[in-house]
Amino acid sequence: MDELRGDQASWAFDSEIVRVRFETKGWFKSPLFKLLGTLDLPVGAIREVDFRPGAGRKKGWVLQLRLHDRMDPYAAVGAMLDEKYQPFRLTGPAKTELVAEYLVDRLRFAAEQAGPPDPASVLSLVPSTPLHVLTSEGTARFEADRLSLVWSGTYASGYKKKKQRREFELSEIAHMEWAPVDEWGWGFVRVVTRGRAADAKPKNDLNVLRAGEEGNEIQQAFLLAATVTAHRWARDVRPRPALGAGGTEVEEGAEPGFDDPEWWKETARNAVDALRGPRISFHLPGSGGRDAAVEEDGDAGSAIAAGEGKEPAPERGAGADTAWIFEQIERLGDLHAKGLLTDEEFGTKKAELLDRI
Repeated sequence: MDELRGDQASWAFDSEIVRVRFETKGWFKSPLFKLLGTLDLPVGAIREVDFRPGAGRKKGWVLQLRLHDRMDPYAAVGAMLDEKYQPFRLTGPAKTELVAEYLVDRLRFAAEQAGPPDPASVLSLVPSTPLHVLTSEGTARFEADRLSLVWSGTYASGYKKKKQRREFELSEIAHMEWAPVDEWGWGFVRVVTRGRAADAKPKNDLNVLRAGEEGNEIQQAFLLAATVTAHRWARDVRPRPALGAGGTEVEEGAEPGFDDPEWWKETARNAVDALRGPRISFHLPGSGGRDAAVEEDGDAGSAIAAGEGKEPAPERGAGADTAWIFEQIERLGDLHAKGLLTDEEFGTKKAELLDRI
């Protein structure tokens, strides 16, 4: 393997992998690089190799790798990360410029020849799970499909200590936010979830774990945000079980779950389709003893589906049909609350339903 040595790390690479070994000896070295240790970057993940001779300290060289979409979780959560601490940036002295330029050309060629990266390979760029984080406010634990925040630290607010903990399924996390230490000595990592508003003050936000400037707290929080982000991306490309709607096949032994966003999207589509297609009313005991019936405007054949000789469904405005309409409005309300229907879509469909009463 070719090897390029720089100030922050040494990069050993071939046609498939760039192995980044960060320099960790010495008190002045980055706490983030000490936590990372070693990364294996797939060559196929590299979108661009930017080499700038003379752009570094004392006219040294600067090398920056830019990765394909959804392959750099550190850039996704660390937009405010100081460039000298970016894991895919390397600098070196002017005296090694010619060697560096030669090796950079070889790396650039390997990246151009590599095929598209496996989306799941982003997991090789973050720490393995379970991942534990300890800060002055509390702890966090991430186990690939679940994130737990516990506020047991000295600096946790009374409100958070009273609530004790909060857990998040990976499927409900929309994205992660990380903020560096501010002038008050606090940074944080925030879990942004679907349909749950964030508190303006991190001190009392139950989606936030604050980290101080002591030790490597803020770097731990940064790694947590990047790791959860990588697992979200990898989860998005995993094969999903079909829901069986519209004649599609369901994967053997797989069951769709309520924590699957695709399940809710399919449910929303089915709810809208139900407003346009035939409606089935089941008259349970206590509703007057009427039999089940099916109504479809302009299609007499639907009555046969409910059984010949059955009493036809009540016309629009009847009490039995009203109960069905209110059930559908409640169902649409749930989908709207989860953010799967817009305000306009919800209002339109609700109005259509109320017009039937």
